[in-house]
Formats: sequence, structure tokens, C-alpha cells
Amino acid sequence: MTHTPSAPDATVPGHIAAPVTPAELPALRRRVQAGLIATQILGGLGIAIGFALAAVLARDVSGTEALSGLASTASVAGSALLAMPLATLMTRRGRRVGLVLAYLLAAAGAGVVVLGAVLGNFPLLLVGLLGFGAGSSANLAARFAAADLAEPDRRARAISTVVWATTIGAVLGPNVAAPAGKSVSGLGIPAAAGPFVWAAGVFVLAAAVVAVLLRPDPLLTARALDAAAGEAPEGRSLRAGLDAVRKSPRARIALVTIAGSHTAMVSIMSMTPVALTHHGADIQLVGLVISGHITGMYAFSPLMGWLSDRLGRLAVIGLAVGLIGTAALIAGTAGPSHGRTALGLFVLGLGWSAGLVSGSALLTDSVPQAARAAVQGLSDFVMNTAAGVGGLAAGLIVAQAGYGPLNAIAACLLLPMAALALRGALRKA
Repeated sequence: MTHTPSAPDATVPGHIAAPVTPAELPALRRRVQAGLIATQILGGLGIAIGFALAAVLARDVSGTEALSGLASTASVAGSALLAMPLATLMTRRGRRVGLVLAYLLAAAGAGVVVLGAVLGNFPLLLVGLLGFGAGSSANLAARFAAADLAEPDRRARAISTVVWATTIGAVLGPNVAAPAGKSVSGLGIPAAAGPFVWAAGVFVLAAAVVAVLLRPDPLLTARALDAAAGEAPEGRSLRAGLDAVRKSPRARIALVTIAGSHTAMVSIMSMTPVALTHHGADIQLVGLVISGHITGMYAFSPLMGWLSDRLGRLAVIGLAVGLIGTAALIAGTAGPSHGRTALGLFVLGLGWSAGLVSGSALLTDSVPQAARAAVQGLSDFVMNTAAGVGGLAAGLIVAQAGYGPLNAIAACLLLPMAALALRGALRKA
């Protein structure tokens, strides 16, 4: 396989990338991964800066605590709504164009949030938060970009390395929210909107990094390599993606795993601060518990990737079921013990990491290259939609029954995951 200068280039939207030589491929993998790691750090930072005071800002602008929860709901809804259009764009034109657009939309959304805060317009604030959700869409899509050029037996590790990079931004973000708020004093911008000013700049920087470093485009390059190896290029539409999932039992296992583990995590995590404050925890303690949870989500993802590549995807899906179930048991029976709640949330983060990494790798393994971008977009749409519904239902469950029953119900979401993974393992055996 030789490089032909006259062949179409990955930097031209809509064209198939020129195949790289075997000698060039390792360097391209390293450059793509470095670019994705940098954007995950920046994207995680932008998301975390904004989310740190989003509920406070929503309360201040709306004038009531009852509507403060709509801040996170609007952002999650925006991420879900953008998942499929983003997948369509990347299916047609590659990862780079899609990721750049998503980060720029997130920056624009952050700007609209600031405008809504300055004007005291709550509906406008929510519109901005919908756009802000594009940052999460981009960060989720980036994990699949890491798998485009990865060797099959190292896909989970490639995905997990990019997921791990989010740790840096996610942990740093809440700590710079206060300086961001102070930085806008005297500008007529509410302090709680200051983090969104910074987030807009961070997202623009993330878009620039993607535009510079993801050349040639990893998805278009992977397609060109497959075309050179004789794989047909047909079937790149979203309809073809749905058909690919219907034809692949392992792809369905992956979708259920990603959506189930994410929904269980969001449902429990979103109501844990409420449970903690009901038992006398202050804001600082709540922050520490959530920080421990975030550490569990991201910091150990390379371990989950290594296990998934070494032991197999289905084995790590089983681990995810065990970890999330254990977390629900610990947190759901913690009562006034803040230490038990913190432990439960940390284990919950580990379980989410195991489910996301193994499920994402299995999904990539299970469908043809041509359909992957569409299927991956479908996965992000399903997981965000399910999590949005789960987050809303969690509040109703806690209000009517309590935090313990919420954990029990969330654990029941694991049953389809466990059943499908076991069935898949038995078929493989």
C-alpha cells in the first residue's frame, strides 16, 4: 500500500483520505491520540467550569430553587438532541468537521447563557444551555474517534485513554469557577455567569486544537484503509447504522450496556447531594463526595480498557454490572453515614467507567466500518435520552419513596445488561 499524492485527502470534507503507509500509521495514531487527549482535557474543563455554578445561576435568574434543576436537564437534552445530527455530519464529512462544529456550538451556547443571565431572561438561559450541551456531545464522540485507527486488540485502551484525559479538566473545572466569577466583576455580568465566559473561550480553543491536529481525519483515513483492503464503502447512512445494529446481537448488548450503566449512574448521582444534605452534610462535603465519584468515573478508565482488551468486552460488562450493583447497595443503605455514601459513589463511578469503555469498544467491534459513525451517534443519543429521563424520574422517586428505593430501582436497570451479556458469553462459548 503506497501513498499517492494525487489521491483524495482526508483534509478535504467529503473525500476519502489517502491511505497511509504502514510506516506512517503509528505516527498518525500518536498524533490523533495526542490531539484527542488535549481536546478532552479542554472539553472536560469547559463543561465542568460551566456546570459548577449552573444550578445557582438558574436559581438566581428564575428566582426559585424549584427551577434550578432545569439547568442540567437542558444541557443533557441539548447533548441528546445533537447526537444524531452530529453523527450524520461525521458520517458524511469525518470526525474533524463534526468535533469542530460541536465545540463551536458549545461556545456559542455558553455565550447565550451569559446573555440570558445579563438580561435576566430564564428561557434564553435555557436555550443557551441546550447549545452548551454540544460540549458533552463532542467529548463523547471523541472517544470513538480514538478507536478509528486503533488496532482491534487495543481499541478499548485507546478509548479509555481519551476518557481518562477528561479527569484533568473535570477535576480542575470546579476549582476555577470562583476565579471565573470574580473575573467578570465590574462588567455587568453576574458572578455565577462568569464560568460560562471562560467556558466559551475554552471551547473555542478545543475547536482550534481539533482543526489543527486531526489531519488527516481519522475516520476518513480508516475508511480509505478499509477500501484499499477491499471493503465496500456502501452503507454510511443512519438507516444503514440502524440496520447494522439490528443485524448484530453484540451491538445490541453494547447499546444496552452504555445506556443502562449511564442511566443508573446519572439517576443515583444526581440525587446524592439531596440525600447528603438531608443528613446534615454541608456543601463542602457534597463537593468532596462528587469529586470522589468523578475520580472513579475517569481516573481508572485505562485499567478498564486494559481489562477489556485482555479479558474480553463481555467480561468487563459483567464487572460493570457487579460494580454498579454493589454501589447501589452501599449508597442505598448508607443512611446518615456520609462515608458509606462516598464509597458507594466512588464504586458507582468505577462501574460507569467499566460499562462505558467496554460497551464502546464492543459497539465499535460489532459493526462494519462504514456504519460505525452512525451507530456511535445512535449510541450517544440513546444514552443521553435515557439518562435525561432517568434524571427526571429520580427526583420523583426520591420525593415519593426516598433515596434507598431509588438505588434499588437503578440496580434493576442492570438486569437487561446482565442477561444480554450472559447470553452473549454463552453463545460465544
